[in-house]
Amino acid sequence: MSIVIGLTGQSGAGKTLVSRVFEEKGFGVINCDMAAREVTEAGSDCNRELAEIFPECFDEDYVLDRRALGSIVFADRQKLDTLNSVIFRYIDKLLDEKIAEYSQSYDYVVLDAPTLFEAGADKKCHVIVSVTADEDIRLRRITARDGLDEESVRKRFASQHDQAFFERVSDYVIKNNGDSTEAVRQTIEITYKIKEGKIGSKNNK
Repeated sequence: MSIVIGLTGQSGAGKTLVSRVFEEKGFGVINCDMAAREVTEAGSDCNRELAEIFPECFDEDYVLDRRALGSIVFADRQKLDTLNSVIFRYIDKLLDEKIAEYSQSYDYVVLDAPTLFEAGADKKCHVIVSVTADEDIRLRRITARDGLDEESVRKRFASQHDQAFFERVSDYVIKNNGDSTEAVRQTIEITYKIKEGKIGSKNNK
């Protein structure tokens, strides 16, 4: 089985950039956002179960209105936990299948997962890499990227782990406050260290 790297971090910190560098360096990358979309395709078992809880977010064909669901769960921690308890069961099974598939072609497999810890997927990983940035920088990035208003973005931030959490549980932390060149440099250095076997320095499994 391959070495599995969990890549996570704060919204707007620049995880996509870091993921791309891992891919360029020959790591297989599993996009867990895409896995979540796969399990919530129209008419899926996951959608049918979620529709019992959030009926206002689905049409008669069990097509999910993601924006409507997001506006509900990011404003209510309990509802977010309920959503996660359902969707993560389906994602967990799919990730096991994808890790096994990618392990046939790659020595190193990255789980690119915004909710790595919430999903319990960190337990599948040999090493954790997190990307962080200051809140004001992340706020500017997300409002520009997603077209969301500041209040909606801050609600999203409030539902997520803070920087201290990622620093505590990660083997490597990439601070991406400024020029992307520095984040790329840090990521390349980490890829070398992982290939040298420098993994699992934190007792977080």
